[in-house]
Amino acid sequence: MLTTTIIAFVFVLGLLVLVHEVGHFVTARLTGMGVHEFGIGFGPSLIKKKFGKTVYSLNIVPLGGFVKIAGMDPDEEQTSQSYGAKPIWARMLVIAAGSLMNFVLPVLLFFIVLLGAGIDTASDQPVIGGIMADRPAARAGFAAGDRILSVDGAQIGTWMDFVQVIRVNADKQLTIAYERNGTPRTATIVPEYDAKTNRGVIGITPQITNYRPGPGEALVMAVKQTATVTATIFSGLVQMIIGQAPADIAGPIGVAQMTGQVAQLGFLPLLQFAAFLSINLGIINLLPVPVLDGGHLMTLAVEAVRGKPLSRNSLQIIQTIGLALLLTLLLLATFKDITRNIW
Repeated sequence: MLTTTIIAFVFVLGLLVLVHEVGHFVTARLTGMGVHEFGIGFGPSLIKKKFGKTVYSLNIVPLGGFVKIAGMDPDEEQTSQSYGAKPIWARMLVIAAGSLMNFVLPVLLFFIVLLGAGIDTASDQPVIGGIMADRPAARAGFAAGDRILSVDGAQIGTWMDFVQVIRVNADKQLTIAYERNGTPRTATIVPEYDAKTNRGVIGITPQITNYRPGPGEALVMAVKQTATVTATIFSGLVQMIIGQAPADIAGPIGVAQMTGQVAQLGFLPLLQFAAFLSINLGIINLLPVPVLDGGHLMTLAVEAVRGKPLSRNSLQIIQTIGLALLLTLLLLATFKDITRNIW
């Protein structure tokens, strides 16, 4: 389990950060900026090759990557290919491209999942798909494949009709007419009251059908799913900021644990989880917080309004404040991860 968690976490984190850096790298090259190095991983280099003016390196710690764009270090000699020599729109594009790639990646991942696993959809037919052990339906002798016909004489046409009847009749005896392999049967059952959902339940699930979309349809669905998840995550973040929802955040430990748990389900679920994390990373990176991409975009916007960049001292102060905020948030999230595991 621990080995699986480590491998899965390294794979997912490495993929997300690498794709992010590819966005910076490609747009830097397209806008005429020099790139000193594009590295995969961190730490000592295993392989390092130079093509043109860019060094490409494969490094020992497989956690993402980095891009060294010419001129981003203010102490470096500035040339016509330096970051600071390019127009503001080009610099903003390069900064934003990393986060934007974190929204492109989920489209690809959802596309792969849709082609590989399809979509499981609950049937609306009143046919039992699964039975939970030691629950009212199991004790009453129901089996998968049974078609519900009526409850206390009232006809049942859809699965939701049956669910609604069970929902409002907790602790009441019901007479159910059903059909098994073409043979009519009847049984009595008493739905249990479920305090968590405040309704009656009998321990059954509907039939599940699997739909496999073609490549074109899968791509459209992947785009829509990415947009839906992005809107949901952004809405949840706004609610947390304004205090309408609890600040339920996870740090590196929590994310690693969740990654390991999802990895146990298979590779496709892991890709789907990576898509959710990528969207989270893209949204967070675009927040107007110094040190993050969103913070850099804000300073560039200020430069566009002022007609000149902020002073070096001002930038250092802003970045120090942003770094302090991020470290504080990271410590709080890590503390929450640890206390969550303890309690």
